[in-house]
Amino acid sequence: MEIVIVGAGEIGTTVAKKLSLEGHNVYLVESDEPRASKAAEELDVEVIHGNGARPNVLAKAGIVNDGTVDMLIACTNRDEVNMLSCWIAHNAGVPHVISRVRNLEFTDSEYWGKKLGIDVMISPERSIAREITELLAVSSATHAAELLDGKAAIYTLKLMPNSPLAGRQLKDIRTLYPDLIAVFVFVEHEDGLSGVPNGFTELRENDMCYVVTYKQSAQLLEEIFQPEPDKTRKLRKVFIVGGGKLGTQIAQALRKDYSNVALRLIEQDTEKCEKLSEELGEALILNCDGADKTVLSEEGIDDADGYVCATDSDELNLIYSVLAKNMGAKKTIAIVKRKDYQELTQTIPVDAIVDPNDALASLILRVVHYPTHTRAFSIIEKINAEMLEVVMPENNPLIGKTLAEIKLQKGVVVALLGRNDKVLIPTGATKILAGDHVIIFALTSMMPDAAKLFSADSSDEQEEILS
Repeated sequence: MEIVIVGAGEIGTTVAKKLSLEGHNVYLVESDEPRASKAAEELDVEVIHGNGARPNVLAKAGIVNDGTVDMLIACTNRDEVNMLSCWIAHNAGVPHVISRVRNLEFTDSEYWGKKLGIDVMISPERSIAREITELLAVSSATHAAELLDGKAAIYTLKLMPNSPLAGRQLKDIRTLYPDLIAVFVFVEHEDGLSGVPNGFTELRENDMCYVVTYKQSAQLLEEIFQPEPDKTRKLRKVFIVGGGKLGTQIAQALRKDYSNVALRLIEQDTEKCEKLSEELGEALILNCDGADKTVLSEEGIDDADGYVCATDSDELNLIYSVLAKNMGAKKTIAIVKRKDYQELTQTIPVDAIVDPNDALASLILRVVHYPTHTRAFSIIEKINAEMLEVVMPENNPLIGKTLAEIKLQKGVVVALLGRNDKVLIPTGATKILAGDHVIIFALTSMMPDAAKLFSADSSDEQEEILS
């Protein structure tokens, strides 16, 4: 494909590099000359210096009437540039346009996307806020992502030695816990032997398990994995440091999903504090430094279920999170964009590191790979797996068949089914119906074939995939 990317920041260059390695013809548009020069030196793409919101600049990248560009991705830090770039590309006939949008008023409804001809409008703050909310709600989870509009989720949990599941086969779980409805889509053993499990897979202590379940079952799941009452209590108090877009989104998400949580939002800028006090209602806004030990102690950091540091500084976020952990916060989460810091959870006392840039780049790549599907989710890259949502077409030959009859390849799992207003955890006897929203989990190498299998309208094509 011919792909134009507007913006050579960390997100744009990450996406450009990966798409170039996949063999796509990539044009990268950047208005900042030093940044453009750096990209030209380091990437095997064509770099164009100029403002991506100007038609004559985009024309240099091939965005003209009757041009051959297949997709435009606008991912600068400025919403106006991104949206105008997409509008120009759409009107020039580019088939797919994707825009990063930070201002939530543009993504609260589909109106602006449809009006401007933008296929996908991505809000990194909104998606990261949802992930952090899930990480706080299931305190032992190291990764979490909502599925099917928040009715279900996937969690990454470590199996503690005192868990009753240690030494058990997966097929035993339904007998032991009949009220737990969950699908184990991936199990990572401590000795490095990992993969998509089956009913005879034996769970071992310290396994990292990737589990899809209903949101209301998450607490039971956590209690089984880590049977310590203090670790699985419901959210009561959360500190958020940083009153920017992300910090505000996290606070709003917590207020929406957990109305009884006592929120403490810390921000040094006085004007921001005044604005936040109007927007966040009952949340307590503290005009101070996020590492002020006196304030943290007075507000009960030692009894906090969560401490999220979301300032603009990676270093402060890490240091403040360590301080809060040492002062007794149950779970600390640091927002970190520099890749050099990503593995620090193994050496410093921070429970989770969330990288908004990596999450956004990953989501953009999923949309590029599967542009016709409604949603694509990226799972942790170290296990090299993905999740994809497919709406079953009426003419798909799988309609009416049970999952047992389909006989999916090892490495592919149907994790969830959305049917009308219900969400189903499927079994082998579950039939696929037209209009079902099917959530597929698959190893990255197998996802293209899995997507074709559930999207194809030709039995011949399906037979070729299954063979």
